[in-house]
Amino acid sequence: HPQDETVEDGAPLPDRCEGIEFDAITPDETGKTFFFKGAHLWKGFHGPAQLSNESFKELDDIHHIGHVDAAFRMHNTENPDVHDHIYFFLDDKVFRYFNHTLEAGYPKEIQEDFPGVPTHLDAAVECAKGECITDSVLFFKGHDVHVYDIATKTVKTKTWSHLPVCTSVLRWLEHHYCFHGHNFTRFNPLTGEVNGTYPKDARNYFMKCPNFGHGDHYKVLKCSDVKLDAITTDDAGKMYLFAGPIYMRLDTHRDGLHAFPITKVWKEVTSGVDAVFSYTDKIYLIKDDQVYIYKAATRSTLTEGYPKTLKEELGIEGHVDAAFLCPNEHTVHIIQG
Repeated sequence: HPQDETVEDGAPLPDRCEGIEFDAITPDETGKTFFFKGAHLWKGFHGPAQLSNESFKELDDIHHIGHVDAAFRMHNTENPDVHDHIYFFLDDKVFRYFNHTLEAGYPKEIQEDFPGVPTHLDAAVECAKGECITDSVLFFKGHDVHVYDIATKTVKTKTWSHLPVCTSVLRWLEHHYCFHGHNFTRFNPLTGEVNGTYPKDARNYFMKCPNFGHGDHYKVLKCSDVKLDAITTDDAGKMYLFAGPIYMRLDTHRDGLHAFPITKVWKEVTSGVDAVFSYTDKIYLIKDDQVYIYKAATRSTLTEGYPKTLKEELGIEGHVDAAFLCPNEHTVHIIQG
């Protein structure tokens, strides 16, 4: 097995494909996600475990407890001194890192940085304004969630008894995930509401493991082999890149760049796209002589009556190579040949 490697003393490294309950999960400032268990961590969604102190050495050198209770990456664009910095929580202490370097003055007592937040936490996660009412941090301990308002430094406590006790929580691509055992449950960070069928096995979604997966199998091409078919930005600032059967969000680089099948969102568009453009609150996908229109907010719901032909929708015929609108204008420019 590719993840069954050993450390120098001969002890086997933990294998997350065997089913692991993580202590903490957080992205760093570059968008790479770190998974923590005991004295080990995993970088990204595939690859073997390594000792945590190889990446964050002071955690072990100073505290000597061999694990972290919780971790999150700060979202606070109004304060660049802390935005995208990583916070680790160990018992009653907090460590702050940037570029994998412990910052001066740390570790501190948790109360110094986060007054009103309890010690010995189970999990923590960022929650940006728009997802929460204000830029906030959610701290989990048992079924209690302590919502810390970054600007006012105040805490409101909620009890979400319907949600499993989270041992780690991750915000990824605008969604929040509670990890428990080797499963996860996606929840609304404002209400704790769970929609859909959960829990789901994390090995099918958040790591590459033999005999696991959720059907999104495709070959990842080298950058030099990628031919871009289309690119667009909607009114909300979401930027989409299309290449063959996949699409990628470029505005979510804080979570890393990840490719997904186009059909994962726009399920009726099964053969890639020729051109894409955004107008008002809609995204237009063109393939051959068909135009598909989706609301940008819901994305996955095809507008009733579509697809329509190019002739019906745009008054043109023939193959479309590209399409775009200039900012604040109402004319779409179609390129053919």
